[in-house]
Amino acid sequence: MGLLLLLTSSLLSSYFQTGRVVNAQRLFTIREITLSIEPSPDVTRDTNVTLRCHAMVSSSGQEPLSREYTISKDGNTVYTKTSSSSEDLLYPLPQARVSNSGKYKCQINIEGKQLTSSAKKLTVTGLSQPILRLKNGVVNEGEEIKATCEAPGETGSLFFFFYEGSKEITEMQVSSAQAEAKFRLSSAGFHKIHCDYTVLVTPDSFKSERSNTVTVSVKELSITPVLEIFPLYKIYEGDLLTISCTITDSRYNHDTFHLYLSQGTNLLSNGDSKVNHSMIALAKDPGEFECRLEMGIVVKVDTKTVTVTELFSVPTLTMSPAEVFQKEYMTLTCRSEMFASERLSKEELTYTLDPPDSHLIQKGTGVFSGRTLSNDFNYTCKAQAKGIVKHSKTLTVRPKVSVSTPRISVVGRAVVDQSIKILCQSDAGSLPINYTLLRDFTELSTVSVKLPFQQAVFTVRISSPAEISKFMCEAKNSQREAPLSKRLNATVIVPLTHPTLTVIPNVAEISEGDHLFLICGVDGTPPVTFKWYQVGNELPLYTTTANLNHSNYQVPLLSKEHSGTYHCEAINYANNVVRSDPVVIEVRMALWKKVLIGGFCLLAGVVLVVVLVLCFKSKRVKVDKAEVSVWSRRPPESDAGDDEESSVETNEPDVEYTEVVHPQPVDPDRAPLRKGTDTVYSELQNSPHGAADHHDYQGSVEYAELNSEQPEINHYSTDVNNYHDLPEPVD
Repeated sequence: MGLLLLLTSSLLSSYFQTGRVVNAQRLFTIREITLSIEPSPDVTRDTNVTLRCHAMVSSSGQEPLSREYTISKDGNTVYTKTSSSSEDLLYPLPQARVSNSGKYKCQINIEGKQLTSSAKKLTVTGLSQPILRLKNGVVNEGEEIKATCEAPGETGSLFFFFYEGSKEITEMQVSSAQAEAKFRLSSAGFHKIHCDYTVLVTPDSFKSERSNTVTVSVKELSITPVLEIFPLYKIYEGDLLTISCTITDSRYNHDTFHLYLSQGTNLLSNGDSKVNHSMIALAKDPGEFECRLEMGIVVKVDTKTVTVTELFSVPTLTMSPAEVFQKEYMTLTCRSEMFASERLSKEELTYTLDPPDSHLIQKGTGVFSGRTLSNDFNYTCKAQAKGIVKHSKTLTVRPKVSVSTPRISVVGRAVVDQSIKILCQSDAGSLPINYTLLRDFTELSTVSVKLPFQQAVFTVRISSPAEISKFMCEAKNSQREAPLSKRLNATVIVPLTHPTLTVIPNVAEISEGDHLFLICGVDGTPPVTFKWYQVGNELPLYTTTANLNHSNYQVPLLSKEHSGTYHCEAINYANNVVRSDPVVIEVRMALWKKVLIGGFCLLAGVVLVVVLVLCFKSKRVKVDKAEVSVWSRRPPESDAGDDEESSVETNEPDVEYTEVVHPQPVDPDRAPLRKGTDTVYSELQNSPHGAADHHDYQGSVEYAELNSEQPEINHYSTDVNNYHDLPEPVD
């Protein structure tokens, strides 16, 4: 058991040690690979060229690595070599040729790790001169010639070309340095042959110089075609022509050649040894005949031209009158302008109309008459004499349609004092049609309609709606009387004028809570679009379209915010916008508010009066508690009249005086009073019209003396109206 373990341990140790050595030998890296061309990338033909592939490889082991080199040209592998040497790989190109030109690369592969060099281009210039050889220098017409063109020492893909003079005979592509061609020369005489070649090196090509020139003698064959025609001269239409095509030498085998007889492009007949053909001569047919001999590539021809005189010319078909209308009479005439009188009489030439079942009746030689149809119809004239038939060109009779009564209408809208377009058109009628616009039977202008899509449009102006009915138009496409349209009937739009803005209720009576109506009115043709504006708002307050000349905008409950300046605008189909004068609206306070405010004011006044009365009564109570003495003075009777006059002149009111005596404390430092009392005078003004006996006196004075036990009283005096003498008190 111990021996087995020792053996196993020894084997494992040996395995791992060997693995480390192997791994150490396999450690490498390909640092660089380069390709160089020696002696130069650009060389001439026959230069020995070497491609050197140099690889820099770093490794950790001593055992050499196996290197696989690959040389490629234009992407195609041209050389492969496996080597354990670290020396450069050399790929020789001895005696380089143009075909060696191209882009080369070198690739190295070590244990699956690859590296490729950059491309190097090799250019080889110079091609060898080709050599031409012919098997036979003398041949007969049509005999095959074998020629060989050689490009000494060239390799690669070559194209060879063979020429007769400057004309290319044939070409071929080969992979060898020579090519063999077979060709025939069809014409007799001496022919100079040469060749050249081109080496194809993708994507370029290189052309060689031309080869030596070889002369080939081609002998003419004695066999020739013969063409015979009878008669050959003074041939008229209808004459019988006899034509033959033969060969001059019958020694040749008929299987080797073939004959063809043709007239222009029309093949008449063919055969081996002889061809015969008969036909009627016609002037319209080509006059050139050909007899053709074909033997392989050898072709020989014999041609003859004959002139055929017309027996009569091609007829022409004409119509009179030149223009006809439906169901009108017309005449068709068929005539041949020329005929050979030496061969043909006038009576022998006949004319018929095709189709034969035509509704026209023949009135004479070549003359046919009848009514036109309602639709287009094609006619052909046929002239015939001595078996020769000729047809005229087809004449298409297109009966014109008389113009129908025109209709007159307005294009778009008719607006007063603006340009109005009037259209005049007929439902039926052949073109061209002349339309004339009239105003009360006076011609204004004419328009000619020549194409189906054209229209007769006239431009006019009117100053009132009534003028529109004065316009009419007529249409004419023949010499007949021109039909006249009805008078123009159209709606005329009158532009808007005189815009007004009416306010209901009156501007001076507008109050809060009222219903306001803004009525905008204009003169002009409805429908009218109305817009109401308030200054300060760019957008209209209200917009409506009405079929009347007026419309309104209602504000149901007015408030102070509705005060402002208003105006309205209107527009109709005349597209002219009119604007009313601005109206200033001031919304006043509502009546109930005024009454309420007045009531409050009245109540406040009453309260104020009551307060004043109460205050006055409270003062009177205080006065009644004191001693009061009153003086009165009446003017003397003698002075009554003077006083009355004075009262009238001065217009002064009556005056009442009240003396109030206030008790004062005794002050020893002050001087004693005169009588122990001070008097205060208060002037009361009575209305001059207050008493019935105003005329008896100018005024009265009352004194009230308030006595007190106090010895001194403060003294206040008022000088009223310059009174200095006071009346004495009265007990």
